[in-house]
Amino acid sequence: MNKTRLEAFSDGVLAIIITIMVLELKVPEGEHFTDLLTLFPVFISYVLSFIYVGIYWNNHHHLLHSASKVDGRILWANLHLLFWLSLIPASTAWMGEHDFAKATVTVYGIVLFMSAIAFVVLQNTIICADGKESFLAKAVGKDSKGKLSQALYLLAIVISFFNEWISLAIYLTVALMWLIPDTRIESKILNREKN
Repeated sequence: MNKTRLEAFSDGVLAIIITIMVLELKVPEGEHFTDLLTLFPVFISYVLSFIYVGIYWNNHHHLLHSASKVDGRILWANLHLLFWLSLIPASTAWMGEHDFAKATVTVYGIVLFMSAIAFVVLQNTIICADGKESFLAKAVGKDSKGKLSQALYLLAIVISFFNEWISLAIYLTVALMWLIPDTRIESKILNREKN
């Protein structure tokens, strides 16, 4: 299969995910600025999730750009990632509509954690297909940032049973860590294209 077809399909799914999330934003009942306050939890949930989907879209692009070929294993690993990302709108809506209740923050964290795991599975599947000396394997290295993210998600999930606000702060911290595209892969792509 052509990489561009896989990337186009994935881009379409991610666009639909964002569309579903924005459709969850409702118009306030009243006409005053104070009426917007009732939408604050839903809006904040949307912003955080929009950032996360954007991060995955950006890093997914770099990941697929680095792959030399696409096989059946990569297709299934990609679908696995898209499955977990497709749960972001539901967990976002639940969390926002229930004012960040503990259970909703826990489920949101589980979706983020499983999305991170699925991304690593896709990354490792591409490395396996291209070889341990591949471009991507060298670019990723030990993946300390990815491992730290997973550890923070697990910590936030546990903490969410006691204090959902600390968990939300951890989710935001991980998002801020990834807001800048993964330069390990991006810089290697630029160097490869110059040569």
